[in-house]
Amino acid sequence: MKEGEMTEAINGSTLFCDYFAQWVSVYKTGAIRDVTMRKYELTQSWLRKLVPALKLCDLDRIEYQRLINGYAAEHERQTTMDFHHQIKGAVLDAVDEGLIKRDPTRKVIIKGKQPRPKKTKYLNQFELHAILEDLALGDSPDWDWMILLVAKTGLRFSEALGLTPKDFDLARQTLTVDKTWDYKNGGGFVPTKNASSVRKVQLDWQLTMQFAALLKDLPTNKPIFVEGKVYNSTANNVLARHCRRVGVPVISVHGLRHTHASLLLYAGVSIASVSKRLGHASMNTTQDTYLHVIRELENKDVDIIMRALSTLI
Repeated sequence: MKEGEMTEAINGSTLFCDYFAQWVSVYKTGAIRDVTMRKYELTQSWLRKLVPALKLCDLDRIEYQRLINGYAAEHERQTTMDFHHQIKGAVLDAVDEGLIKRDPTRKVIIKGKQPRPKKTKYLNQFELHAILEDLALGDSPDWDWMILLVAKTGLRFSEALGLTPKDFDLARQTLTVDKTWDYKNGGGFVPTKNASSVRKVQLDWQLTMQFAALLKDLPTNKPIFVEGKVYNSTANNVLARHCRRVGVPVISVHGLRHTHASLLLYAGVSIASVSKRLGHASMNTTQDTYLHVIRELENKDVDIIMRALSTLI
């Protein structure tokens, strides 16, 4: 059997959940990141829960809508949309192979539970300054040092964990990001999220001086912030204590990344430059993530444009 073909005979009587499982195994295994594969596996478990007896030949628009409705009853709309997109790839392949007569996903209506109140994702300049003032920066690396670094560079948590002293070029005030630390699976260096995530991040002179002293006697190839098993929740709890102590909204370490990007955009830094600094795969990712900031800046731009035009009379 050729690579890319299904390993078992598939026909219209095959259960949809079995077809999806084979489709994921053939087309996704080894081609996507582990975290994405886990999402497909979760989708697979929901199919077995919601439509355990549904055959491919019976998958029409009504049955597909019922499936989506069943999932939407327990999830928010965006999560339901992601569920639909994962299933749709397999369904369309089944249509191409003649296992399903017509595309049952056509005109599907995506529903979902009311979204929960959104947590604060980022802080303003004054709130961030209060947190940084509250940090206790000692002579050895700890979570406070990581909080400072992420706030000033916008690194992902796993990227910050993967840093070693040799990644810092203090003479040029740059930081090389070319790996991450696999803290979710027991540790070890792994590749970055995507090719665009490999980058050099410019450091401000103050941060450069601070880390020059911190890194002076550390092993060059050893992760700076890793000591045994690492948990994201530990870093978040440390940051939460600082937030409460200075009276600002509680955010996560990833929220520091959002804060970093938002402050740069408000300062007038271009979307292209922010996207490159964050290691986004494309500017579209940056625009989608920080749409609220961009819209606010566009409103300010309208005011500036109107004031500039009024002076021409």
